Amino acid sequence: MSPTPAADCLFCAIAAGERPAHVVLDTAPVVAFLDHRPLFPGHTLVVPRAHVPTLTDLPPDALAEYFARVQQVTTAVESAMGAAGSFVANNNVVSQSVPHLHFHVVPRNPKDGLRGFFWPRHPYEDDADAAAVAGRIRDAIRVAINDTL
Repeated sequence: MSPTPAADCLFCAIAAGERPAHVVLDTAPVVAFLDHRPLFPGHTLVVPRAHVPTLTDLPPDALAEYFARVQQVTTAVESAMGAAGSFVANNNVVSQSVPHLHFHVVPRNPKDGLRGFFWPRHPYEDDADAAAVAGRIRDAIRVAINDTL
């Protein structure tokens, strides 16, 4: 699979505000938003704002900022969703549905039904439900960021 030009990239369009999404974090270098097909409510994608196809394409000087935001979003998702833990993952090319670097942050609890890599999806009831979950995560991110300042 060849890299998608930024002009045709769904995640670039979301980061630019050109496509709707439930954004939970919006900084100059990193954007995070709810996955539209969540494994569980709170399933969030963390993407660099700049078009970067895979983790190996992320410039070394962007690693610290990007992973600091992945860490903050992970903390916030666990807190906001009352989760016992989380699954944080990235696909490079194979199984990468959108060729733009993104880490999945999925809230987890014991006996939540995820086994191996067969993961049934649990959609939001409606857009208002997704908006409410996004708001909870945004609030938890604000707390996490203030705690680190």
